[in-house]
Amino acid sequence: MGAPLGTTTVAALVYVLVALSAAAAAGPVAGGGEQPLSKIGIHRTTIAIQPGASVDVSPLLLGLEGQDQEWVTLRYSNPKPFSDDWIGVFSPANFNDSICTSENQWVEPPLLCTAPIKFQYANYTSIDYAKTGKGSLRLQIINQRSDFSFALFSGGLSNPKLIAHSNRVTFVNPKAPVYPRLAQGKSWNEMTVTWTSGYSTKEATPFVEWGIQGQIQLLSPAGTLTFSRNSMCGPPARTVGWRDPGFIHTSFLKELWPNLKYTYRIGHRLSNGPIVWGRQYSFQAPPYPGEDSLQRVVVFGDMGKAEFDGSNEYNDFERGSINTTNQLVKDLKNIDMVMHIGDICYANGYLSQWDQFTAQVEPIASTVPYMVASGNHERDWPGSGSFYGNLDSGGECGVPAQNMFYVPAENREQFWYATDYGMFRFCVANTELDWRPGTEQYKFIEHCFSSVDRQKQPWLIFLAHRVLGYSSATFYGEEGTTEEPMGRESLQLLWQKHRVDIAMYGHVHGYERTCPVYENVCVAEGSDRYSGAFTATTHVVVGGGGASLAAYTAASARWSHARDLDYGFAKLTAFNHTTLLLEYIRSRDGGVRDSFTVSRDYRDVLACGVDNCGSTTMAS
Repeated sequence: MGAPLGTTTVAALVYVLVALSAAAAAGPVAGGGEQPLSKIGIHRTTIAIQPGASVDVSPLLLGLEGQDQEWVTLRYSNPKPFSDDWIGVFSPANFNDSICTSENQWVEPPLLCTAPIKFQYANYTSIDYAKTGKGSLRLQIINQRSDFSFALFSGGLSNPKLIAHSNRVTFVNPKAPVYPRLAQGKSWNEMTVTWTSGYSTKEATPFVEWGIQGQIQLLSPAGTLTFSRNSMCGPPARTVGWRDPGFIHTSFLKELWPNLKYTYRIGHRLSNGPIVWGRQYSFQAPPYPGEDSLQRVVVFGDMGKAEFDGSNEYNDFERGSINTTNQLVKDLKNIDMVMHIGDICYANGYLSQWDQFTAQVEPIASTVPYMVASGNHERDWPGSGSFYGNLDSGGECGVPAQNMFYVPAENREQFWYATDYGMFRFCVANTELDWRPGTEQYKFIEHCFSSVDRQKQPWLIFLAHRVLGYSSATFYGEEGTTEEPMGRESLQLLWQKHRVDIAMYGHVHGYERTCPVYENVCVAEGSDRYSGAFTATTHVVVGGGGASLAAYTAASARWSHARDLDYGFAKLTAFNHTTLLLEYIRSRDGGVRDSFTVSRDYRDVLACGVDNCGSTTMAS
């Protein structure tokens, strides 16, 4: 560790005030719980090395057999223990003052200026720590392009005092390509592979080796993106939460044969010749558009991340995300695509958490397309062009999300897009940008609906993060509404005119389903089975992927047909062109808590509904 900086008392006080205001900006946010790392007052850290205190970690070298996730064991001691002592995991390992920069010419850098990537209390598994001063922990570490060190702090999270730190821990190849995530391309027979590494294009050329299983493999080059601290819009993303994201690579696998199984592995050809390989994975190519076959798509929002080792937990924040992840992995053979509709990992400006999330969902995203949408915790920041001027992104203003995950958008900054899968057409909106009539997004939504061939794709689904339809959440009720202002008022004519089967949202952390509803009125009674001509769109809130659950109003509106205050996700199953099933599945046990089927011929979709029949003539 470096010695404390020779800051003046005035400068130090000014910096603490700046840090406190930044922490407040990144603190609790409505409906989303709290980013656990924001509880740590890292700017207030003081050096208080305690004689006799120690932190030992083993092993020191990870990934000897190519692993990108490993467990380490910590043993630590403190001759003056307290119940709020805690362990912080830092990466890079050198987290002293030498890496800090001042934010302006009047304020010198703080002693510590980077938050840990995870933390845990010293007594988490050693209940006698406060008496004995001795404890141990097992923590899971993922390959994040740099080395690690482990530090023991007293003073709790708000006034940390560094009393001991460990030796350096590293992976055999910190730069290795890791955590591939698939996504649909801009055409039905194109799959994209995105991954992260520590290799710039000056060091190595990224590519994917892929092909039909058991046949000759092809090579496809990959493009490379990254972003800098200056790309962030504010704290903590450009201050204590900043961490170098490495390099993000995307390759396009084109002209796939429908339904065939492909294998692939990511690689980097180093400038001196050798190739660094990732593991081998496989995926099944999408069906031909309109193909009459079994097709299954999972939809949810607001999952976030949680640590398998129990670290970073604060008030059980996002405790459901591990259950959701595990349920999806368990049922992966019965899932063809995943749609994660916003509030992806709740990094909230702590950039290390994006790596943690991609590692968590790797078993899913490496096998089936993992499509995302923009939510308030990805995009919103004052003065950034967001439709909402709040602080929910922690200063990220959409940059990490738009780089870490590929979507087939014409403009990735806008982040709205259409994607087809077999008999499905998904129109994915971006509720953090203006959607009202006359806007560019409104025109996109209208074109996405109007351009679908319902004979090929009878199942038209609208997806968005914030609730543009109907919700009984108390935070909407407190605003005197049941939706985002100007939500359904702007779009319900489009839903009705183009016979949108289901509109699905996140943002409210729970499950709710309406009757087929138009202008607040149930056009048909809520049921578990609908058949015949289209009447109105059914709205489904499925934001219980993992973040802390929302509260609902005690009274139920007539349009509210089913609610569940638990973690879960929706699964859409198209059996054929005439039968669609929606199931709401609880994450804790995989049980189906609500479901309904829609049965109709595509000609029934084209029949008249409410307010959508054009004028006719008797002329022949």
